Amino acid sequence: MTEREFAIEVVSKLQREGHQALFAGGCVRDELLGLMPADHDVATSATPDQVKALFRRTHSFGASFGVVEVLGPKDAQGEWLKVQVATFRSDGTYTDGRRPDSVTFSSPEEDAARRDFTINGMFFDPVAGQVIDYVGGAADLKAKVLRAIGDPVARFTEDKLRILRAVRMAARFELTIDPATIAAAREMAPQIRAVSAERIAEELRKILTNKHRERGVRLLGEVGLVEHILPEVDRSPVEWERTCEAVGRLPTHASFQLAFTALIRTAGPGIGAICRRLRLSNEEYERISWLYARNDHSFYRDKPRSILYPLLTHPAIHDLIALHRADGADPDTLAHWEGLLRDHPPEAFNPSPLLTGDDLKAMGLKPGPQFKRLLDEIRTLQLDGVLTTRSEAEEKVRRSTSS
Repeated sequence: MTEREFAIEVVSKLQREGHQALFAGGCVRDELLGLMPADHDVATSATPDQVKALFRRTHSFGASFGVVEVLGPKDAQGEWLKVQVATFRSDGTYTDGRRPDSVTFSSPEEDAARRDFTINGMFFDPVAGQVIDYVGGAADLKAKVLRAIGDPVARFTEDKLRILRAVRMAARFELTIDPATIAAAREMAPQIRAVSAERIAEELRKILTNKHRERGVRLLGEVGLVEHILPEVDRSPVEWERTCEAVGRLPTHASFQLAFTALIRTAGPGIGAICRRLRLSNEEYERISWLYARNDHSFYRDKPRSILYPLLTHPAIHDLIALHRADGADPDTLAHWEGLLRDHPPEAFNPSPLLTGDDLKAMGLKPGPQFKRLLDEIRTLQLDGVLTTRSEAEEKVRRSTSS
C-alpha cells in the first residue's frame, strides 16, 4: 500500500462515519501540477477526539491545533505509513509571528481562508474525484501566479516566514508573484529578522537545492530579503549579477553547501559568523568554509603537486570544481583537474608518507614542534617528486637538523 492509498482509506472511513474529509494544501497543488506529493494531509470536520476514536493507532501530533497523526501499515520499504488529519479550523491572533494563539474548529471555507497562498488553499475529495476551491487557487495555478489569500499584509503578519516561503514557492513552481503580494513582501522584508534562524536556514536549503535556484536567489534580491538574511553579501549591481549567474551555472543537483558558497561568494572573511547565525550544522560549516577558502581560482594555475594533490583527495573536490566553473575559472585548468581524477586512482594523489613521527624518533630526534615542520617539509618534497625514497627523506632530515 502507498501513502496515497492509505490517505484515501482514511478519508473514506471518515466520510462513511458522516464527517467531511478532504485532501488539503500542498498535496492538492502537487497533484494538479502532475507532481508526486511528498505526503497527503487530510482536513476534516471530525474533532481530534472523534478521529482518535475511529482509528486504532493514532498519535496526538498537534492536538491543540486539531492535528492527529493516523498510523497505518508498512509500505513496500518497510516504513510505517502516516497521515496527518487536521480538523477544519480558523486561527486567532498571531502574537509571536509564527503560530496562532488559539484556534477555533470551523468550516472548510474558513479553513481555506486562514492558509498562506491560494495555490495551497485548495481541497480535493479523492472519493468523489472533485477539487473544492474557495480561494481561486486552481485559476492562479493555471495562470502561474502566486497570490496570498486575502490581505497579503495580514498573511505575512501572521507568520513572517511566509515572506521567504513566497520566494521559494514562486521559484520552485515558476510562478509570477501577484503585485499586491510582492509589494507586501517588500514592505515587510525587514521583519524576517523576527523568524528563528533554523526556520530561515531550512527555507534557504529548499531554495538552493531546487533546480530553479537562480530564480530563487534573484527573487531574494528583488524582495529585499538578502540585506536582512545575509547582509555580508555584496549587493552592488555588478557583483550581485555575477553572484546570480554563478548560482545559475551550478549543476542541477548541487548540494546546499555548494550553492550556499556560491551565494555568499562576496561575503568577505565572516563565513563562520554567517554559519553560526543561521545555526548551520558543523558538517555544513566545514564544507562551506573549505570551499569558500579555496574559491580564488587564479591561485591554482600552474601550482606544484604539493598544493594540487591535497585538493584532489578532499571529499569536496567535485564541489570545488563546480564552484570554480560557475564562478568563471579557466576551463583548461578545470579540465586538467577532471582528467587527473578520471585517469588516476585516489591513492596516486595521496601516497604513503616516506617518513612518520616514529621514523623521526628512530633517527634519534626528540618529539617537539620540529616534528611537524620536518614532516610537512618531507611531504611537500615527496608530492613534488623531489624525494622519492625513504633513504632520500632520511638524508634530507639529517641535513636539516645538522645545520
